[in-house]
Amino acid sequence: MPITSETLIRVRYAETDAMGIVHHAVYPVWMELGRSDLLRQLGDGYTRWEAQGVRLSVSGIQITYRAPARYDELVTVTTRVKEASRRKLVFAYEVTRDGVRLAQGETLHLVTGPDGRNRTLPDGMLALVASAL
Repeated sequence: MPITSETLIRVRYAETDAMGIVHHAVYPVWMELGRSDLLRQLGDGYTRWEAQGVRLSVSGIQITYRAPARYDELVTVTTRVKEASRRKLVFAYEVTRDGVRLAQGETLHLVTGPDGRNRTLPDGMLALVASAL
């Protein structure tokens, strides 16, 4: 069974539009929080990856919106590793409120160095994310 992380988020007023609904641009930020939490849960936070010269550059993002989230609601971002290879990682997300799916999506990340050039994921890091599959 894949390893997942659950990130609880209380919707802030600043994240909503004039109708009191969470703006679509907020969901990628929530996905980033989920991704960071998952890496920490696996035992190796992204800060440590950066210190070792590894970056996960976002190459693609896809989100399907199903129902709105509103100010002061508590939502859960469930994150999992969908694919892991030496050159790319794919994370999958589901945003829910009380069991109701609000959004789902994926992010594609290319492994790069601090200079932005393509790199390969070191063995230990690849083993770590692959263990979550």
